[in-house]
Amino acid sequence: MNEIRISRRARSLDISGIRRVFELGAKLKDPINLSIGQPDFPVPEVIKQAAIDAIREDRNGYTVTQGTPQVLHAVARHLKENIGWDVSSAGDLGSIITSGTSGALLLACLALLDPGDEIIVGDPYFVLYPALGPMSGGSVVLCDTYPDFRLTAERVEPLISPRTRLLILSSPSNPCGAVLNGSELRDIVELCERRGVLIISDEIYDEFTYDDAREQGRCPSPARFTDRLLLVRGFGKTYGCTGWRMGYAAGPKAVIQQMAKLQQYTYVCAPSMAQHALARAFDVDMRPHVAAYQRKRDMVVNAFRGVTELVRPGGAFYAFVKVPEPLKLTASEFCDRAIERNLLVIPGKVFSARDTHLRLSYATSDAKLEQGLGILRDMMSRPA
Repeated sequence: MNEIRISRRARSLDISGIRRVFELGAKLKDPINLSIGQPDFPVPEVIKQAAIDAIREDRNGYTVTQGTPQVLHAVARHLKENIGWDVSSAGDLGSIITSGTSGALLLACLALLDPGDEIIVGDPYFVLYPALGPMSGGSVVLCDTYPDFRLTAERVEPLISPRTRLLILSSPSNPCGAVLNGSELRDIVELCERRGVLIISDEIYDEFTYDDAREQGRCPSPARFTDRLLLVRGFGKTYGCTGWRMGYAAGPKAVIQQMAKLQQYTYVCAPSMAQHALARAFDVDMRPHVAAYQRKRDMVVNAFRGVTELVRPGGAFYAFVKVPEPLKLTASEFCDRAIERNLLVIPGKVFSARDTHLRLSYATSDAKLEQGLGILRDMMSRPA
């Protein structure tokens, strides 16, 4: 039998390092799992009940590709209040409900990139970003943001070439929790508009921005300086329903229309019952959960004070912690040793060209977090 030929596109991608750790954790007995960005709070009851009602009312079939009128209206109302955008049908802006924010990012790259086009991405990065290049035909250019993890205009500008089409911003970021301020975002907007580069602002963690990083009570966003960008947000992290795969994108109608066309041939539509349920999501007050996670963030910062370097996260629920140099270990080696103590964290090379840091997620119970932090402090305080 002839060998089945696998495409270069598929062969160029490796299995996500996060998924590897996730699968490993399933084999351990009651591990201390600080690896996965899965909120540890349940979906709010009103949203769960709305999903149950939608199923029982037989709202289980296909929806319009761009999303149900109810959830699109809810998104439009939220964006008007939050960033001042008008995504109603009469204007130049539009929106689309997608299968997670990952679905939105992939559709955007398929709509906007041709072979040879370049995307600038900050390093460290969310694991999907480098894969967007081979999946869409573009090329990913990494922008080194060490040691403070801030993707600034000064760092981006030297990387812009005649082939640059997109810049992906992630603030609050995964894996670092870095939140850019309004001044930094304004500089990036002005640079990209001057050089003809479209910004994709991945703001899946917008609600999980902490008090010390908020501006006027909200997550700083480049969308407050221009509407000539693609804004990507989601429901899964905010409301604890990551498995429902619900995101949305808003921006220039010309881009949204092309994304909708591609969605027709790929995802078809986002899950119908989840759309009906999440039309009510913006009315749910998540501030108590955000406050709880801010307190967990402070636990992490305090745990590593005097032990190793840690840039204080301003949002999301991750910390990117440096493995102390005296240990003479890569982050991968350190994480392997942590597994021996039944602790799961993710090595930095999953998110970066470097392997000097580890990512921990504090989306877990206080008891598990305190236990895991104690192990990490102990490991980092021991000589190699």
